[in-house]
Amino acid sequence: MQRALLLLSVTYAGALLLPSADAASCKTGSQMTPAQRDALSNAARTMAAGVQSGDVQTLQANTIPEVAANFAGIAASVTTLKPLVQRATITVDAIYELDASTEPAGAARTDFYCGTPLVVLNFNGLPPGTYALAIVHATGVPQPQQISLILAQTAANHWMLAGFFSKPMIEAGHDGLWYWDSARKYAQKNMNWDAWFYYRLATDLLDPVEFLSSPNLDKLRHETDSTRPSNFPGAQPMPLTAQGAVYNITAIDTTVALGPLDLEVHYTPDVAQAAQLRDPSTARKQVIDVMTALLVQHPELQAAFHGVWIHADQGNASVFALELPMEQIGTGTQLSTPTLSPVPR
Repeated sequence: MQRALLLLSVTYAGALLLPSADAASCKTGSQMTPAQRDALSNAARTMAAGVQSGDVQTLQANTIPEVAANFAGIAASVTTLKPLVQRATITVDAIYELDASTEPAGAARTDFYCGTPLVVLNFNGLPPGTYALAIVHATGVPQPQQISLILAQTAANHWMLAGFFSKPMIEAGHDGLWYWDSARKYAQKNMNWDAWFYYRLATDLLDPVEFLSSPNLDKLRHETDSTRPSNFPGAQPMPLTAQGAVYNITAIDTTVALGPLDLEVHYTPDVAQAAQLRDPSTARKQVIDVMTALLVQHPELQAAFHGVWIHADQGNASVFALELPMEQIGTGTQLSTPTLSPVPR
């Protein structure tokens, strides 16, 4: 889950960019005075405590007016997070003070270059002012979470909430570094479908916010791009032949909806295929045929995932869905499993 409300837009930047003479300034926690560091850290902890208690009203009251007026997204995130982090230990993992007070109003883009190794933060349409990014970890619970807060400083030197992001720190029992290491092992074996999905999981877990760039994150993104399958569904569906029929695969992703890490596959049936889905027995056979054909074409997927979710979609609705563990999907193919830590099942 990731959600934010902020009256500006954000973009990526490469960590190799050099700061320009008129760039806004950034201080990391180690560069702040103790008073500055304590004030920002305490504000972040107070807001995180509000998430733990589900105190939406107090959070909204301590939010800048432009964001408080459209608070529904943040409120929904807080409601979802509360049971996950209520008993968590809160730590402030990183803080950055972002001084854009001398930037011209209406600046198209504002870049902040922070610390060593260089961390780059990029905003579009940022109003002049002083801001901060606080990255908070909620750990010691079954589903640890990472919460990123964008804060704006008022004229009275009070920090108020200006943006809110959250995402899990683990998926299916593993953190981002585990997925990065596993992705590299799959890539070394030319198991690029497995590597691609694991790299994407690593990126999502290790990248706290989409507008932050660092040497390590840039390296991870480069490794991810190098393994992207050429025939992956995207702008165009991926045709998959199963039992003499061609199925249009529209999306393939990962899911932990049932706990373990599954592959989630969506396809759009044609008229004849849609007719088969009206009968439960023929519908089940059809989606199992799709599962089987995908695993025959990419047998390495069996090594990386607990099972496969198949969704047959019409428009925005799923008309038939089925999940099966890998051992229940008959491919007729014997696989050689790479030497990796086992996928939780």
